[in-house]
Amino acid sequence: MAIDRIWSYPPQAGRVEGLDLTGFTVVAYDGTIGHVDREADHFGMRHLVVDTGVWVFGKSVLIPVGVVTGIEPGERRVAVGCSRGEIKAAPRFRIDSETMDPEYLRRVGDYYHRLPPRETTTA
Repeated sequence: MAIDRIWSYPPQAGRVEGLDLTGFTVVAYDGTIGHVDREADHFGMRHLVVDTGVWVFGKSVLIPVGVVTGIEPGERRVAVGCSRGEIKAAPRFRIDSETMDPEYLRRVGDYYHRLPPRETTTA
């Protein structure tokens, strides 16, 4: 996958333009991560900010939309092609202003781009 593609929904993800993913449950291949707090697109780097609740000490994580493997609107669920541990090991998301920091976003994109590919799953 080209690094710039990490910021775009894959065609097979089932993205419906205009669908608000806020509140959707986010599921890794090995369990639930949290809920979409918001979707953002700064500098052409589209991503989800996911509230992890108590899973990562009440923190949020930033996930590029290129790792989304499936969206199930009826179930209000988003599947991602990585593990909970891989998400937890991603560059730490500390403050909301980081979504406006192109260097931070590049680090996040590079991290997810380098993850080993997984079989495509659906939500």
